Amino acid sequence: MSFVAADSDATAIATIRTLAADVVGGANSGHPGAPMGMAPAAHVLFSRFVNANPKNSSWFNRDRFVLSNGDTFWIAGMHVLSNIFFLHLLGYKLSMDDLKQFRQVDSLTPGHPEANHTDGIEVTTGPLGQGISAAVGLAIAQAHLVFCGDGCLMEGVASEAASLAGHLQLGNLIVVYDDNHISIDGNTNVAFTENVEQRFLAYGWHVTSVENGDSDLEGIFNAITEARKVADKPTIIRLRTTIGFGSKQQGTHGVHGSPLKADDIQALKTKFGLPADKKYYVPQETYDAYAAIAKRGAEAESKWNTLLEAYKGKYPSEHAELTRRIAGQLPQDWEKALPIYKPGDAAQASRKLSEIVLTSLYPVIPELVGGSADLTGSNLTKVKGSVDFQPPSTGLGDYSGKYIRFGVREHAMGAIGNGLAAYGGIIPFVATFLNFVSYAAGAVRLSALSKHRVIWVATHDSIGLGEDGPTHQPIETAVHLRSIPNLAFWRPADGNETSAAYSVAIKSAGTPSVLSLSRQNLPNLEGSTIEKASKGGYVLHEEQGEDLTIVSAGSEVPIAVEAANKLSAKGIKTRVVSIPCWLVFDQQPEEYRLSVLRGGAPILALEALSTVGWQKYSHQQYGLDTFGASGPYGKVYEKFGITGGNIASVGEKVVAFYKKQGVPVLSPLLKAF
Repeated sequence: MSFVAADSDATAIATIRTLAADVVGGANSGHPGAPMGMAPAAHVLFSRFVNANPKNSSWFNRDRFVLSNGDTFWIAGMHVLSNIFFLHLLGYKLSMDDLKQFRQVDSLTPGHPEANHTDGIEVTTGPLGQGISAAVGLAIAQAHLVFCGDGCLMEGVASEAASLAGHLQLGNLIVVYDDNHISIDGNTNVAFTENVEQRFLAYGWHVTSVENGDSDLEGIFNAITEARKVADKPTIIRLRTTIGFGSKQQGTHGVHGSPLKADDIQALKTKFGLPADKKYYVPQETYDAYAAIAKRGAEAESKWNTLLEAYKGKYPSEHAELTRRIAGQLPQDWEKALPIYKPGDAAQASRKLSEIVLTSLYPVIPELVGGSADLTGSNLTKVKGSVDFQPPSTGLGDYSGKYIRFGVREHAMGAIGNGLAAYGGIIPFVATFLNFVSYAAGAVRLSALSKHRVIWVATHDSIGLGEDGPTHQPIETAVHLRSIPNLAFWRPADGNETSAAYSVAIKSAGTPSVLSLSRQNLPNLEGSTIEKASKGGYVLHEEQGEDLTIVSAGSEVPIAVEAANKLSAKGIKTRVVSIPCWLVFDQQPEEYRLSVLRGGAPILALEALSTVGWQKYSHQQYGLDTFGASGPYGKVYEKFGITGGNIASVGEKVVAFYKKQGVPVLSPLLKAF
């Protein structure tokens, strides 16, 4: 296939460049420079290569695209044509009025396009480096193409992801690197002088370049065509562009993050042969050209649907499985595979209980795909007999494998998980120590914002990990994760709660989850069930006319039970409440929540972590306000007073204090608003 110029090319590229100026100018906010510089590459890609159907943006076999340098507003996210201009031109659900509302409250064109907000956008990539990393996940799932910039390649997460992509020999991944030498601080030579091409060659990538990205459409076309022929390596195309091309400030950081002045916009339009007095102008020939591209995509989907129907006739069971996964439906009766425990069953660490759940679910939920950041033996995430996802040439596995060795790359692992989830038909799980989830905070946040179902298996979750000491013992991590909207942070106390955590996480298609799991053994508790724990919080031990309620989570729940028994022996009636997941508990009806955390007696919260946040559920809190300590975990718990005996003593003080007040004790859940 060779490049054939079209009469509409120059006008379409000029339209994109002037729309960038108008839209940012209308908002008086944004980044016009990169879309102006990258307009030729984007036009070539979309007009010559991409297949997608604007009338069905969720077509499973669509081509998928990511713009990683997400601070350029025009393309951010994946899934072919996430560019708001191209979405509009091609006929997605984005009108010119929507473009005029760029960066306005409740518009479909926010400052950085967001997944599950605008038709055609599935990956939110505003924070630099996230897009290229998510694209590696998409490439693991299927083929992918990415645009990125200097800022993305400075971010460490991009290096992590690129290194893994090279190892995995992802020949279906093409990255177009916008080498415009400009960042917000000015010329990139103030901080970024490495040889990017040599760096990616060292990663094992195929590397090529186009020196004139401003106008060499044939060169851009040939570079992409060449990249598509490379089957055993990912490709990066270094595209030398001029940021803000055509404006008076082209090639400077002045056009990176600020609108163009009115006279500059008019001069720009005159230079490109468009009416200087018309804002948001799109020539009919540009609309016509993109209507033809949309028609091509619709025809491609029609042919694929015909092929899928033929596949159904030859392979009915495989077709049923494929369409089930495309539809996002879970296998029938899969929850019957969840392990159920009785109080007499052996005590086990919740990380081991997690392994048992994964082993049980792996055969019945084939879309479970994931791995660990070099902690497989500690996280216990590899199911016996599972095959590694590896290039066949390595002899370590093959591309049919479902277990991914992420290496020590927590941040990239999280972003890759986002890509896997965004692709569809896959439920990704990723694993590390809870403390090291902090390395991946940016990716976790985007999971929640984008509504990607990524399941984090986060083991060694407290001072209970013992000898590794304060450097590895998470104290504040849970506070951070619990505070992220739409993130379910689970801290199960036993086997049934662990099964419940997986059950809810798997069913929550629009919510990521972090499963906070212990290193130390935990007993199976009297009163716990999967059904109760699936509500996020429940009464584990009930007493009528109680003097005290102890509310806790995870490995401290058995300690709360021990303390309650000691208090009861002294005639102090004590209830015990387990809240393994705040988010899920908060979603329950108010009547239920008030029955769990009722008024009439004080509530004491207990956790071997920071107590920040427990004020919402209790009157008094006991936990850690300092870092942990190194030593056998039992001794560390003793050091901080988190034992049944000491918590019973604390409970007595709480009861005495509130009795002395002589006023009714209301539920902490009761608020003015």
